[in-house]
Amino acid sequence: MSSSESLNGKGLALVPRADGPQTMKDFKSDQEVRWCPGCGDYAILAAVQSFLPELGLRRENTVFVSGIGCSSRFPYYLNTYGFHSIHGRAPAIATGLAASRPDLSVWVVTGDGDGLSIGGNHLIHALRRNVNLNILLFNNRIYGLTKGQYSPTSEIGKITKSTPMGSLDKPFNPISLALGAEAGFVARTIDSDRKHLQGVLREAAAHRGTSLVEIYQNCNIFNDNAFEALKDPAVRDDITVKLEHGRPIVFGTGENEKAVRLSPYGGVEVVRRSEVADSEILVHDMHSPDPSLAFALSRLDDPAFEHVPIGIFRSIDRPAYDQLMAEQLEAATAEKGEGRLDALLHGGDTWRIA
Repeated sequence: MSSSESLNGKGLALVPRADGPQTMKDFKSDQEVRWCPGCGDYAILAAVQSFLPELGLRRENTVFVSGIGCSSRFPYYLNTYGFHSIHGRAPAIATGLAASRPDLSVWVVTGDGDGLSIGGNHLIHALRRNVNLNILLFNNRIYGLTKGQYSPTSEIGKITKSTPMGSLDKPFNPISLALGAEAGFVARTIDSDRKHLQGVLREAAAHRGTSLVEIYQNCNIFNDNAFEALKDPAVRDDITVKLEHGRPIVFGTGENEKAVRLSPYGGVEVVRRSEVADSEILVHDMHSPDPSLAFALSRLDDPAFEHVPIGIFRSIDRPAYDQLMAEQLEAATAEKGEGRLDALLHGGDTWRIA
């Protein structure tokens, strides 16, 4: 990076003004997009491609890392650097990249199968370490690429090719899981609402540290209409709880208007708006250092899917992993000087084989 280049709030180099503004076309690759017609991934891809120019970052300083699954074809379709990696291991690979190259904007694209089954440990450790990553978790509540087996987010009783009599597994709640892992930025959005999706992505991209964005994504082949209630104009306003920082949590219309308040048991509950005073209604605070209320909100749709919160559950600042690592290396260098690889290899307990 030259001294004349400007940086954004995360310390990433911006495109020089002389090069002109970037467009959605700049972020489209020449690869044929190969998802099933009608897949929700198309809407997410278009939203991301049109959103990335807003960041003003160099394309060569932007990297998308994916695992295995339908969503993991994402890097092929973006004109940035990309890595289609190993099943479930995208967070681990991206951690190494982000820690060693803090000048890069690193994104992980994963799915509910890839990220929460074989990749579950890698995901939670990236979150707790607060690596400077943006993780997009596409949740369609099914295995799509392998043709319709139940996934870690499939509901109990789900009939699939691998559960012909219904799933017996309690599904993961990705938002609750992320909050339990002490993630600093946790959000949920939906594939068909581009305005909301891009608004959440802007906040995630500006966050220093790990951001996790769960995206409800329709698989029209193996789990069609899994989120239809959130899209149907007849019912969506009565079940969609839009979280907005600093505003009372109310939703619904007319006689069905509802509110969220603290429950006697330390959680939150949904009540009729007409039955509570304004002072009882919970005001959303995504910057609260205590994740308890964010966690309670994440449980509203568990397991019945009757009241579904979307938006940013939590956004707090804490030191990112690459920052702490750099400080530690700087302190070690100041104390002991530059390290030598040969001294490391021959130091400590070593043996010479005759």
